[in-house]
Amino acid sequence: MPKSTDNDSRGHATVETTCPLDCPDSCSLTITVEKGKVVKLDGSKRHSITDGFICDKVRKFNQRLYGPDRLQYPAIRQGAKGAGTFKQINWNEALDTIAARIKEIQNRSGGEAILPFSYGGSNGLLSQDTTDAELFRNIGASRLARTVCAAPTGIAANALYGKMPSVSFEDYVHSQLIVVWGANPSTTGIHLIPYIKEAQSNGALLVVIDPRSTPLSRRADLHLAVKPGTDVVLALALHRYLFANNLADTKFLSANSRGADRLQTRAEQWTIDQAAKVAGVTSSQLEKFAELYADRNPAVIRCGWGVERNRNGGNAAMAILALPAVAGKFGVRGGGYSMSNSAALKFSPSMWLQAKEPSTRLINMNHLGRVLLDYNDPGIEMLFVYNCNPVATMPDQNRVIRGLRREDLFTVVFDQVATDTAAFADIILPATTFLESYDLVNSYGEMSLQMSRPVIDSVGDARPNVEVFSELASRLGLDETETDAEAFLRVTSTMPDDIRDNLLEHGSVSSSINARPVQFVDVKPRTPDGKINLFSEQLDAEAPRGLYGYQDLSENNFPLTLISPASNSTICSILGELVERAAPLEMHPDDAKARGIQKDDAVRVFNGLGEVQCPVSLTDTIRLGTVCLPKGLWNKNTFNGSTSNALVADTLTDLGGGACFNDARVEVERIVRASYEGAAIAISTSSSKIH
Repeated sequence: MPKSTDNDSRGHATVETTCPLDCPDSCSLTITVEKGKVVKLDGSKRHSITDGFICDKVRKFNQRLYGPDRLQYPAIRQGAKGAGTFKQINWNEALDTIAARIKEIQNRSGGEAILPFSYGGSNGLLSQDTTDAELFRNIGASRLARTVCAAPTGIAANALYGKMPSVSFEDYVHSQLIVVWGANPSTTGIHLIPYIKEAQSNGALLVVIDPRSTPLSRRADLHLAVKPGTDVVLALALHRYLFANNLADTKFLSANSRGADRLQTRAEQWTIDQAAKVAGVTSSQLEKFAELYADRNPAVIRCGWGVERNRNGGNAAMAILALPAVAGKFGVRGGGYSMSNSAALKFSPSMWLQAKEPSTRLINMNHLGRVLLDYNDPGIEMLFVYNCNPVATMPDQNRVIRGLRREDLFTVVFDQVATDTAAFADIILPATTFLESYDLVNSYGEMSLQMSRPVIDSVGDARPNVEVFSELASRLGLDETETDAEAFLRVTSTMPDDIRDNLLEHGSVSSSINARPVQFVDVKPRTPDGKINLFSEQLDAEAPRGLYGYQDLSENNFPLTLISPASNSTICSILGELVERAAPLEMHPDDAKARGIQKDDAVRVFNGLGEVQCPVSLTDTIRLGTVCLPKGLWNKNTFNGSTSNALVADTLTDLGGGACFNDARVEVERIVRASYEGAAIAISTSSSKIH
């Protein structure tokens, strides 16, 4: 195992580990421990991208470790669901109760009446899809389609390029044009920013496409503040411009792609003027963008996940990611695109899982509310929630909560802190954090694999995912128990020798990986024939309006578009327990004036699904007709305990079955005029109380 601990003259120990939280950067960390407690988190240089600095969110992670919301012992519900009142029990009682309920439901209704509910954005290769997957496969549980994020972009990247590895952040310094589309690395992925700044100092131009003004857009040479949901027409207009002006690289397309003629036909209707009108930008802005992208080389597009959060999201990702192929931007360092690198190293649970995936029903996680309330044959009788906080993160929040209130639903919540979802649990299990257990962190921003290792003993009686699910399996007579350290050795034994040896010796992989590939030189498409598939007949049949189609999302009854981007306070909903103040709705002053809303007012944001009551913040950093509440809010962050997801329908994206958070159409009205500056929220929270 890697040397990881140094002691200084004051008795402080410093330990090297890795951050697994949902961010492209996968930072290496130096943790300072004093008397068995974490007192400081900082960046290390073990991973070159981290370069010694980390985000403020992770710096305060020790507040989660030792805060009042930390779950330290198993507990069982006392009283009504949602009241958040629990009685402490021991692990044997908790696991025996859960195992008995699993057997009872299996015998009565079959395994499909059990739904495991998780999303692994902030987990490594061990804490999801190891012993948990073995357990739920063996009992024949319903399967979960984890599509709340990255599903449409993943479908697009796989269809076009077979998830070919991306342009490295480090190679942005070679680019002469950088396009950041639907991403805000100042908030998520901060280690890209220094490379963009260096590229700009070398003469690169920067284009940012985002409905809001962000720190990066204020550095940009061109900012296109598009209407949410219209990215696809913007990209198609660029394709039409390239084809119509003989700027498409036809030689490259002929040798390396299929379907370019079909893409050209689908783009034909989207002239610069027509696309600009639909997207809410000027024709001159869009034409300038097209000229820059055609003329400057190398050019790289950083495609973010903001483009997918609407009913046109899959087609938007397809059109954006196809641009480097049509414009001939591949084959040179600093040229091409960056998307997720989660599949770059080809590590998959199929390498270490023994149980075969059953043919049980597949449930889209975005439909949790309707599944809990409406599904029969069989209905869901047990919900096992881990690595996820669905009350705060799933669409149609009010319906999700109604489902969780069912007295005949047995709900287990296995988490680190008392989340809004935990308030509805029948059994609560305390989970370790990444600072208390082993894991393997596979970066989706850069091509790296790192070890995350325990730096302190578990707080209270918290246990790692691996151990809890293996204990349950043992009680059901399915498997032997396994520790997280044993799981680490088992999973790494399926990897090539040099990768395993580097992990064991250094804590990270430093060989066998070309972490700075040039697309179409060092890496090629991983499609069956090795070519770019610019037009998929299968996706054309699946998409409601065909491949590269567009659906107008405007709605007259509720004229404002509500978006919910990432914030500087939370990672999804993780660390939300630390945010005490009310979250303001960001609104353009002209939209506010038309509704008689002034600075410091409290407002009601509503549509046919529900309403959110919160303060308002008037700012011209958001485009007219669009309002904003951050994602990851907890119910204590608004005046009435609802968040933006209460206003989001559970409709699905055109490709991949993703969530449509930015499809929410709302109206806003003033409910009270008062100053909330620095005020605490005067509503009761759902923080669980364990007696």
